[in-house]
Amino acid sequence: MRKKEGQSSIEFIIIFGAALSFFVVFFGIIQSNIEKNNLQKENTLLQNVALNIKDEINLASASSDGYFREFKIPDNILGKDYEVTINNNYVYASTNKGGFSYKVLEAEGQIKKGSNNITKQNGKVYLN
Repeated sequence: MRKKEGQSSIEFIIIFGAALSFFVVFFGIIQSNIEKNNLQKENTLLQNVALNIKDEINLASASSDGYFREFKIPDNILGKDYEVTINNNYVYASTNKGGFSYKVLEAEGQIKKGSNNITKQNGKVYLN
């Protein structure tokens, strides 16, 4: 009788260990998928920021002198910090995991997070 009790304890430990291993792998796969989806969402939002800035500059360039518009860009993307700059007629939006750049028409000034002003005076586009 004593032998059977010891055997069932070992069987329980083996079954419990297998079930625990299954759940660890299962939750690891779920976490990996969630992280991948969040990265895709972050990249899409970052790309949209860069495209919105590009569109604002192109719209101002196509407008007549006296054009003025205020537009906003987010302070963060999904709670994460990012950088946005305009350099050599390219708008750059990036995080520590990558970024996007788009060629833009000539504009003087720099973009900033939050509220931005864009104007066109004497045929030139000015930011902030």
